[in-house]
Amino acid sequence: MTTVFVSGSRQVKRINDMIRDRIRNMMGQSFRIIVGDANGADKALQKFLAELRYSNVVVFCSGNTCRNNIGPWDTQHVPVDTNLRGRAFYTQKDKAMASEADYGFVLWDGKSAGSINNVFELLKRGKSIVVYFAPEKRFFTISSLDDAKELIGKCSADTVSAISKKIRLPAVLADLQNAGQETLLLS
Repeated sequence: MTTVFVSGSRQVKRINDMIRDRIRNMMGQSFRIIVGDANGADKALQKFLAELRYSNVVVFCSGNTCRNNIGPWDTQHVPVDTNLRGRAFYTQKDKAMASEADYGFVLWDGKSAGSINNVFELLKRGKSIVVYFAPEKRFFTISSLDDAKELIGKCSADTVSAISKKIRLPAVLADLQNAGQETLLLS
């Protein structure tokens, strides 16, 4: 069964018809949808899936408590060191989702470090991602480091700088570059 990790920026609180059509397409193919529990895109996606009474959904939560589970669906609680806080705490859930998924579907406002980091987590595992890039109201397929760089290149220098500070973007890109080279050497 195909599993899709759907996620997005906390600033994306509503989903438009283009996004709804993509989700309906996933449902029509009986994909297993895994989604986080954050406010914003996660909650909006959960609300839409609940409205359509789609049952093939699992909500991933960091630690013992889910912030949102509108379905209510099965939950996957990801163990997290209780000393972690903020981004580090919730990133553990995102890494687990990226590992479990076959593909990603990310709603990105063009600013959220967490959402673009989910793209990188999926790429590290050799998985393709469809990104809805809200500033242009269009979809991009990301299946390589070059695709990701092209998408980030659509952002302002200030935005890229802010993302870099939050997720250490140069190190993330270097890791992806090295992973790609290792794959070529193993081929």
